[in-house]
Amino acid sequence: MTVPPQYQWSKSYPASVDWSATIPARPLYEIFDEAVRDFPETVFIDFLNKTYTYRASADLIARAAKGLQDLGVRKGDRIGLMLPNSPYYVFLYFAALKIGATIVNFNPLYAPPEIANMVADSGCKIVATIDIPDIYNKLNRVVGQGTLEKIIVCRMAEILPCVLSLIYPVVKRKEIAHVDDDAAHIGFAKLTANKGDYVPVVIDPAKDLAVLQYTGGTTGVPKGAMLTHANLSINVVQSRNLFPNVVRGREVMLGVLPFFHVFAMTAVLNVTVLLASTIIMLPRFELAQVVKTIHKKRPTLFPAVPTIYTAINHYKDLARYNLRCIKYCFSGGAPLPVEVKHDFERLTGCVLVEGYGLSETSPVVSCNPVDGENKAGSIGLPAPGTIIEIVSLEDKKTVLPQGETGEVCVRGPQVMVGYWHNAEETAMVMDQTPEGLRLHTGDVGYMDADGYIFIVDRIKDMIAAGGFKIYPRHVEEAIYQHPSVEECVVAGIADDYRGQTVKAFIKLKDGASLTQTELKAFLKDRLSPMEMPKLVEFRDTPLPKTLIGKLSRKLILEEEATKKA
Repeated sequence: MTVPPQYQWSKSYPASVDWSATIPARPLYEIFDEAVRDFPETVFIDFLNKTYTYRASADLIARAAKGLQDLGVRKGDRIGLMLPNSPYYVFLYFAALKIGATIVNFNPLYAPPEIANMVADSGCKIVATIDIPDIYNKLNRVVGQGTLEKIIVCRMAEILPCVLSLIYPVVKRKEIAHVDDDAAHIGFAKLTANKGDYVPVVIDPAKDLAVLQYTGGTTGVPKGAMLTHANLSINVVQSRNLFPNVVRGREVMLGVLPFFHVFAMTAVLNVTVLLASTIIMLPRFELAQVVKTIHKKRPTLFPAVPTIYTAINHYKDLARYNLRCIKYCFSGGAPLPVEVKHDFERLTGCVLVEGYGLSETSPVVSCNPVDGENKAGSIGLPAPGTIIEIVSLEDKKTVLPQGETGEVCVRGPQVMVGYWHNAEETAMVMDQTPEGLRLHTGDVGYMDADGYIFIVDRIKDMIAAGGFKIYPRHVEEAIYQHPSVEECVVAGIADDYRGQTVKAFIKLKDGASLTQTELKAFLKDRLSPMEMPKLVEFRDTPLPKTLIGKLSRKLILEEEATKKA
């Protein structure tokens, strides 16, 4: 371990991880080429029991690359992927990267106006999607608008095991989109009907964009974070180095999180490729399917979000399944309640660590060490080569001493080069320091004496009540300590007198009971009077979540606004 002594975390960094190790910048697709070279016959993808080796995947990727070039795709062009987890995503992802195109990730749940806005902003001429009506039909409405000229149609039946591929068009005919037979559409099979003799291009890892990852950032307006080949190729190595005992060519990754989300793209897909290992790919999170898959397929690595681990902990038939194959789990996307961590570790025997990242950082910034101290409520220590600073909320420049609360800022090779065609927004979150570019995350936090980072809340989520600043996350953490609480979201609700008031939305565990009076008595010694929820809403159904399973304060507030309208 080598960490410059001036950094607060130097005393805590695990000996098994070299913070100062030099990670070379290179084209992202090289991690795939190396896996093919070293483990050609290893199963790369296991999708609903249909498997693809690294060698077979390389052939399909080369043919997809040639097909894209035949469609006129050139270096620097943007290619959209609007796909659920499937082999198609992987093949087109690496094919586009090999010919110098830039991936634009589309959430398949986006509404047509959102899709149209992303197409217009990114300048995508081609977007690939699946022949599922709820997804394909939305994208098809956008063809001819702005720059979108062609859709690559990926047929679900063609990636299923032999028997299923034959019966799928009959049994699921109502779930198969009608695709127009015209020049604006091309099937994946036709796209790849060639010899794979694509023309290689020269990539400058530091300058050439690999991915445009759209994010609300700190202002809520979708912007394309420009992630270079260097950003992503370095961050996948940073991520892998956090788990020093994994074995190349021998791990099995469970891929439930959607690849169009930057967390899964790096921590699931790219890490699997770097490890030349197998990815068990599921198109979406279904609790029973996930539990049965772990029992049967024996994955060793399982990145997820806290709500997924929570759901598994409370699965009613869990005793019937053996989950003790999992070695490491990496939780991100939302705070990991300590009781969820401990329960999941007890059930599986794994090490479950909480990390932190953003779309703008490729995404991994920090993580608790797998062979060191895990501090409850902490997002851990900075990833290798990453510097985290706490900056004053007032002047946005002064670096605060250890222990003081301010905005969490990041410097490191994984930080984006800026927002696509948006210099104004870029200037709002990035500033040039003598030591290099610094990204302002929009998160409020502090660093303790051992260099561990604690996130207090998002700046935009702070509740201003009667002149006091209240952090919803702090209130949520106190509520989660009650044994009857399964899910909780705290938000600021408009209040004519105080400006905002604190409201808690709670789902209790099955069979549990709790009243507002009992909850307030429990919280009396855990929260100050101004932090105490003035309103509490108990729900019988799960709280709203994003597609990757994060509890969504935004959706809660939208529901509140609808009720008052």
